Amino acid sequence: MTDTPPIHIIGGGLAGSEAAWQAAQAGVPVILHEMRPLKETEAHRTDSLAELVCSNSLRSDDSDYNAVGLLHDEMRRCRSLIMASADAHQVPAGGALAVDRNGFSEAVTQALQKHPLISVVREEIRALPDLSPQWDSVIIATGPLTSAPLAESISKVTGVESLSFFDAIAPIVHRESIDMSKAWMQSRYDKVGPGGTGSDYINCAMNKEQYENFVRELIAAPKTEFKEWEKHTPYFDGCLPIEVMAERGIDTLRHGPMKPVGLTNPHTAPPQDADGKRKFSRSYAVVQLRQDNALGTLYNLVGFQTKMKYADQTRVFRMIPGLENAEFARLGGLHRNTFLNSPMLLDAQLRLKSRPHIRFAGQVTGVEGYVESAAMGLLAGLFAASERKGETRDRPPRTTALGALLAHITGEANAETFQPMNVNFGLFPPIAEGKGGRDRKLLYTQRAKKDFGAWLGI
Repeated sequence: MTDTPPIHIIGGGLAGSEAAWQAAQAGVPVILHEMRPLKETEAHRTDSLAELVCSNSLRSDDSDYNAVGLLHDEMRRCRSLIMASADAHQVPAGGALAVDRNGFSEAVTQALQKHPLISVVREEIRALPDLSPQWDSVIIATGPLTSAPLAESISKVTGVESLSFFDAIAPIVHRESIDMSKAWMQSRYDKVGPGGTGSDYINCAMNKEQYENFVRELIAAPKTEFKEWEKHTPYFDGCLPIEVMAERGIDTLRHGPMKPVGLTNPHTAPPQDADGKRKFSRSYAVVQLRQDNALGTLYNLVGFQTKMKYADQTRVFRMIPGLENAEFARLGGLHRNTFLNSPMLLDAQLRLKSRPHIRFAGQVTGVEGYVESAAMGLLAGLFAASERKGETRDRPPRTTALGALLAHITGEANAETFQPMNVNFGLFPPIAEGKGGRDRKLLYTQRAKKDFGAWLGI
């Protein structure tokens, strides 16, 4: 055993398990605190570490043309325990990586319990630990089902009123998939805000017939249902799904997120009037899309939070003129969630700015998905271990999947509108122009693999 003080990791899910593994493999002792089975959650069914509570799929394993497949590849190159266990317990799923969930979580549990530098302690940690010689390096990886006392403690420290709410998420579209022969750039009333130009939004107009058809489809589309334990959780910040607004009357959306005032459509009027002045016509309704990342590669549908099922979201939102061929980086959703406003609260190494002895990892940082959660655990474990050993660990390059996801949650996303995100190519710095589709995706992954190898020192 080593005399090095341990890193305390709270939460034995995917992120906590991966963080413990990475730190221990780096030669630093770890105490992993997991409250199950002493205290159960509404969703877990076993006391195994890294239990998969929803799907058994880790999504696409294609590292040449898919961003999450690229993330798989990078994690494997870091000798990820989560990926090794998934590979060992894979079940047939086409191009996806799906696992036997019991075999997978049991493999993770056994590996951690057998590691000489890892102690698994079954207990509930009810508050953020104060800085002390015994608790000078802590990783919080408690996920969306953080226990109420710990969630309350996090809220008090971070200033967040509540970490448990319905997360009504608006869809996000890849900018290059929007048909600008139908859409146009303009801010409402041409207003120029901080850093703006007066043409900061993409606008998609509808006539009366298009609008009324759209509203009917919104109302008729199948919706997700609440789980029993979610039914008493409020919407976040009073945020209503767009179909709930639509049910309140045919014109509700025209006076809400689809109001056309202050916007003029250059595609539906002659470029000049009789006096030679430029003339535009006002539309019946307008959908606005707002830039969602610093690179300008992703745009979200403003006010379009939704609980429609995924297939119906794609069908209904492609009814919007200009979005007929839209590619979605993220579809909308509505579920109970627990996450921090990470761009405001965390530094580039996932440390809480107000208490830098505490790091956060996993879904609580504002990432979506099993793999993304484990990836943030991987980085938190590496960062904490390097810090404990007095070394400096650079963050992965922005051009890699790990680096792009980390950059998004620790500074590049807008803190005022921050919402959880899966890894996708819209988070990467743009690649050379002139390539599209699969060719463009391959360029992203080729660049990422080269830069990630350099970061690893290979």
